[in-house]
Amino acid sequence: MNLICVAFFSTFFFQIIISFAVVSEGHKINDCPIIGVLAQEVYSPTPGNNAYIAASYVKYLESAGARVVPVMINKTEEEYTILFKSINGILFPGGGASIFSSGYAKAASIFYKLALDANSKGDYFPVWGTCLGFEQLTLLTSGKSLLSQTNTSGVALPLNFTKELKDSRMFKDFPEDLMASLANEPLTENSHQWSISTKRFTGNEQLKKFYRILSTNTDGQTEFVSTVEAYDFPIYGTQWHPEKNAFEWTRGYIPHSTAAVRTTFYLAHFFVNEGSRRLDIGTW
Repeated sequence: MNLICVAFFSTFFFQIIISFAVVSEGHKINDCPIIGVLAQEVYSPTPGNNAYIAASYVKYLESAGARVVPVMINKTEEEYTILFKSINGILFPGGGASIFSSGYAKAASIFYKLALDANSKGDYFPVWGTCLGFEQLTLLTSGKSLLSQTNTSGVALPLNFTKELKDSRMFKDFPEDLMASLANEPLTENSHQWSISTKRFTGNEQLKKFYRILSTNTDGQTEFVSTVEAYDFPIYGTQWHPEKNAFEWTRGYIPHSTAAVRTTFYLAHFFVNEGSRRLDIGTW
């Protein structure tokens, strides 16, 4: 996996200029959105190399016109709050960190609470969780781990869309042919050993009320939730990896078909566009 080492970033601050554009509906958007990507622990024999971000997430967001800033682990809540005010959204990536006690988990918890508070006050701030990030979101929303082991490490799957799809924001602008491909072809790469079953998800009142289930999958024994979006907040999650299709080449089970790559770019565009809706951010 290509990694971007972020151990040498000692500050959150860069000098940028924020500009605005007007969309067809007459609403202003930020046409230079900045998306934070949460780092996570890495165990390296080299002193100081203690965190990383996979390059594919950076390329994924940049492909849709975003600028990307690393969100370092083990910072203070005050530092995270300052950063929160200076970005347009955040992505919690996949990986192997603990969703309970890691620096990744602690930072995710702070940003999740800040996002809920901001959105409740009309300050639009989107959050995306991929794989581990999706699992982290379910824990933060429900207050408990509902995960169970599944045989889903290194497999591409089609999506089993639910009836809730008709109200989806995430897939609203996908063309019909691509939606058909997603439903019938193995375009979504899964690299997880833990999942949240549909039964456990729908049996938890907090999750059931907060998230719309857009798709499920199965490992042949357990049906699990694979794509969600919050009903009332711009919070999104996929148990699968949309970024890998276009930007990771080391594993043969990652799909690289035209439809697979289109999926990557449509979702990247969707989330970056969500971030562009946040206007009132600080100057770096």
